[in-house]
Amino acid sequence: MSRQSSRDTAPEVAVRRILHAAGLRYRVNVPVPGMSRRTIDIVFPKAKVAVFLDGCFWHGCPQHATSPKSNAEWWRAKLDKNMARDVETTEHLEQEGWTVLRFWEHEPAEDVALRIRAVAKGQGKGPDRP
Repeated sequence: MSRQSSRDTAPEVAVRRILHAAGLRYRVNVPVPGMSRRTIDIVFPKAKVAVFLDGCFWHGCPQHATSPKSNAEWWRAKLDKNMARDVETTEHLEQEGWTVLRFWEHEPAEDVALRIRAVAKGQGKGPDRP
């Protein structure tokens, strides 16, 4: 797992490239305020918008998540813990007044960037998922 990229993944870079080309400026891999060992993928600090681009395997995508066959119990517990951590992080940020946007890695980068742009500029709302 230490070899798994936790930053600058292909979906993150693709979305960031589109946002930057649209003139939006942001910060990347910012620690979650008040929570240790957690980072936000893309942050708009002034607008208090936190964006997470979640991997389908690691975060339990309902469409694409798979369960490993070997050591299945351990993996199930690990992935359940990841999903619980996502919910906890989202709730914490929302209580602190942040708008939290979560997207799956399989969502088209153009669609994701369009939704982020609308929210960051105060013209839309985020997806309905934790």
